[in-house]
Amino acid sequence: MNISLEDIKKARETLAGVVCRTELAYTNTLSDMTGNCVYLKMENQQRTGSFKLRGAYNKIANLTEDEKKHGIIASSAGNHAQGTALAGTLFSIPSTIVMPKNAPLSKVKATQGYGATVVLHGGVYDEAYAEACRIQKEKQLTFIHPFNDPMVIAGQGTIALEIVEDLPDVEAVVVPIGGGGLIAGIAMAIKNLKPNIKVIGVQTKNMPSMVEAIAQRKIVTYNGCPTIADGIAVKTPGEITFELVQRYVDDIVTVDEEEIANAILLLMERVKTISEGAGAVAVAAVLNRLQSHKKRKIAAVISGGNIDVNMMSRIINKGLTKSGRKVVFNMVIPDKPGSLWQLLKLTAETGANVLNVSHDRETRGVALGYAAVQLELETTDQGQIDAIKHLMEQHQYCVTII
Repeated sequence: MNISLEDIKKARETLAGVVCRTELAYTNTLSDMTGNCVYLKMENQQRTGSFKLRGAYNKIANLTEDEKKHGIIASSAGNHAQGTALAGTLFSIPSTIVMPKNAPLSKVKATQGYGATVVLHGGVYDEAYAEACRIQKEKQLTFIHPFNDPMVIAGQGTIALEIVEDLPDVEAVVVPIGGGGLIAGIAMAIKNLKPNIKVIGVQTKNMPSMVEAIAQRKIVTYNGCPTIADGIAVKTPGEITFELVQRYVDDIVTVDEEEIANAILLLMERVKTISEGAGAVAVAAVLNRLQSHKKRKIAAVISGGNIDVNMMSRIINKGLTKSGRKVVFNMVIPDKPGSLWQLLKLTAETGANVLNVSHDRETRGVALGYAAVQLELETTDQGQIDAIKHLMEQHQYCVTII
């Protein structure tokens, strides 16, 4: 089944009053850092927290009455699950969603909250998909594919219509790629509206399935590694999406886990918006892979904001440590009254804030009469860390940083 620009325009009519027209926000921070005019398409502010509602609702709206009455089923790492669950509820259709066992708990709970029955199966999306197919055949449910479906692709493509209308002179659009439904719809619409606009896809280096498929000119299954961009951890691209990506996408780049984590932290701290890993890959690409683009108007799609709070906490802590705003010192001090107080008094003189102190006289390798101390500090930068370490060494403390 082919997809046309007219299908995408019809999808927008179908979605009217259901999805939000999300903001295309100019960001001084990213523009100054890259030398471009960078805009963010805030699909993390969409209903259900991601773009997926667009495709799921458009697909369900186009089902026959017979297909609707059988109930629907989908497989998802989280965002398509929520979009399908909400869309099903809006149409009063019971939904079953198969999610990987390691899907973020927040996404599982949200999917259940939108009215779906959740089945946890497998470690990655593809395993959940296989189980969903089995259940679908067993119970004769109607399958709502997360990306390899013309009506789903048409729904996602409505994002492109909004971008081009809000920024008519945009020169490049940067889009995350998992199975390819989002970029297929966006690229198809953009190239039919304004062929000179560059469409750049982004995958994580841990799961570059579409990159491999394009390189080999055929659909392949890529057994990659776990990634914080769980929403785009798809081993096998779709047949429809692969064809559209081949035809309409200008380039695909990959970003690593640290670059994604840094992008999440930057978006939260400087841009004041929350992005999940899959949503942040476009920003990671703008920061690290588009050096040849200067003084251009670039729109980066923040595809979702449904990040697990525990993951966010780890990203924040890692980011603070890397930037020199948090440090842990290990040292050994005499086990006698006043020794710990003297150490803390010296630390206070540096202006660093003590976050946590661990004092243990029974640690292996510490001689009798001494105690191991672990000091977690809030600092301003690496320069202050170096100054604190130097001061402690001047006072005969043997310090290691972990």
